[in-house]
Amino acid sequence: MTGDGSGERPPVLASALDARISGSFRNRFEQELFRNTGQFPVANLLLELLLEGPAIFLAPDVYTLIGAMLLQAWCLTRWESTATPRRFYGNLIGPAAYTAIEAGFEGWSFFSTPNHLAYWIFAAAVGALQAARLRAGRRAVAGLLVVLENVVRAAILFAMYAIFELLIDGTQFSAPVFFSDRAHLFIGLATLILGISVGLAALSEYGYLALLRETSTQLQRYSEWLLGKDLLERVIANPEALTLTRRERAVLFMDIRGFTAWSERCAPETVVQALNAYYQSAEPVVWRHGAIKLKFSADEILAVFADARAAAACAVELCGHTRQALARWGLGAGIGVHSGPVVEGLLGSAGVKGYDVIGDTVNTAKRIEGAAGSGEVLVSDPVRAALGAGARLGDSRDVAAKGKEIPITVHPLLSLPGSLK
Repeated sequence: MTGDGSGERPPVLASALDARISGSFRNRFEQELFRNTGQFPVANLLLELLLEGPAIFLAPDVYTLIGAMLLQAWCLTRWESTATPRRFYGNLIGPAAYTAIEAGFEGWSFFSTPNHLAYWIFAAAVGALQAARLRAGRRAVAGLLVVLENVVRAAILFAMYAIFELLIDGTQFSAPVFFSDRAHLFIGLATLILGISVGLAALSEYGYLALLRETSTQLQRYSEWLLGKDLLERVIANPEALTLTRRERAVLFMDIRGFTAWSERCAPETVVQALNAYYQSAEPVVWRHGAIKLKFSADEILAVFADARAAAACAVELCGHTRQALARWGLGAGIGVHSGPVVEGLLGSAGVKGYDVIGDTVNTAKRIEGAAGSGEVLVSDPVRAALGAGARLGDSRDVAAKGKEIPITVHPLLSLPGSLK
């Protein structure tokens, strides 16, 4: 008998992870069906079964009612994940579809049956309370509406019981006569108390679920900061994605030139402001090019890609974006890109772990970045080979790299063909 929401508007689902937190479509459809849409139709089917016996299953109106119920549950579930759940009109879909079909067969006699009218009354009452709850600005008002909604739901049982007795006796309804029977009065009061009790329990449940959802959203945000949105979704779908594994990756490093000397002359607030502008200009570019991992460390940015071409395209775009972001402080950044084998996955102790990439490929990419001038993108031989003939490159040069006996040949990347951007 519980309703299907709190006083808060349902979130708009944006990704597989969001859907997992809020429930799959099937989960939400089943909740909508059993906690809201299906309650009156089930009571109505039971009423007609008691009145007419098993023969009702040979008549089309039973299946019309079930079809209308499923249609309403499907529509409300679809609308729940949008900015406009449309609870009032959605709750009228079932009775509207049922009436449109059955009235076509039965004519005006359809409206002479009290349970058909009761379907409309309860659907409108529940829909109005749900719509009002979504618009309620105060939590106390939303809570009161939850309790009232569950009282209305409990009243379905009492109303169908009263209709059953009236149809059996063939008499007109009279409230004084009906409630003069102490058994009827007991059932009415018990139904009211049951509705209030279930409503209060639902209110507590919604508060707890809202807290869980808020906590899950916070944990999701923090996890995305550490792993990145794409990797986090892959890990949720397949926990084995975190296992240490050797893979071919392209590694991009970017670093602000002369940052240490500049920051010594500036107030800490100015340094933070510059870094935030730097990060904010880089992040969307990195994700747009399909990075697997993004890491900020002071003025250094590390991005890991599955493909050297994507990494190079990202580097070219980053060069322009960060130049614009850092121009007001007279700063610029250099970028280095290299590709090769790495070991990636969770690294750390039993209590503290982080997702990282390790190997000479990473070290080489860092050395290449260190040789890049402000506003320059340098790529290694493997990256140049992956780009093909369409890339426009400057004059190659050899750079001495710390820890390497043989100099590294690097190529200034000036531009890429449009298909790579």
